[in-house]
Amino acid sequence: MNKPENSAVIEAIGLSKFYGPFAAISDVSFQIPRGQVAAFLGPNGAGKSTTMKCLTGFLAPTHGTAKIGGHDVLEDRMAAAKMIGYLPENGPLYAEMTPQSFLKYMGEARGLKRQQLKDRLDYVVEQCALGGVYGKAISKLSKGYRQRVGMAQALLHDPEVLILDEPTAGLDPNQIHQVRDLITRLSETKTILLSTHILQEVEAIAGRVVFIFNGRIVFDGTVAEMAAGGDMEAKFRELTTTAA
Repeated sequence: MNKPENSAVIEAIGLSKFYGPFAAISDVSFQIPRGQVAAFLGPNGAGKSTTMKCLTGFLAPTHGTAKIGGHDVLEDRMAAAKMIGYLPENGPLYAEMTPQSFLKYMGEARGLKRQQLKDRLDYVVEQCALGGVYGKAISKLSKGYRQRVGMAQALLHDPEVLILDEPTAGLDPNQIHQVRDLITRLSETKTILLSTHILQEVEAIAGRVVFIFNGRIVFDGTVAEMAAGGDMEAKFRELTTTAA
């Protein structure tokens, strides 16, 4: 049965992750509907990366459930994984490989066939502007170019859902602008959750804000609501001070 167009595609249901007595996240719940770009906002150490790792199946929550497209990430791992393109904050790359060999390897691991793989490689190399370093060892690339390689692997299998952890980390202003433009274009056909603590990114590309602080959701609303009064920085400080 087909799901309705406005159904939740990304779901966090009471997610908690404990390390001994320490709660990295506690009872985190939200839903991202199809076609929405949502910013997962919060200061460093708030629990953004932990939540994203639970949503993508890289980390098992202590309590709660994560679903992608209705698939339980732990119980139906392969079906959920097919739908997700994931860019971790510090994406694991094989330093001795080139972007060309790495992306080809990742495409084959994803089950892409010869012509489909070629077409997708051409697409991500163009979209992520990797042509100039395509044959250079990843170990020799700048942090910005490594980030682009990570973005390319997230896009390679044309996923319905993108989960991006600090996608502009390490990029210069021109590269940040290019990534924002790319995310805006991708939002026409994909559901996107991206974490950041950069308020300009939120205003530039998102329609929704989910704000986490000390492992708990403290705000969930539109960008306009977050920016009420014209000062998102003031709202940021208010949320973190009030929650603390």
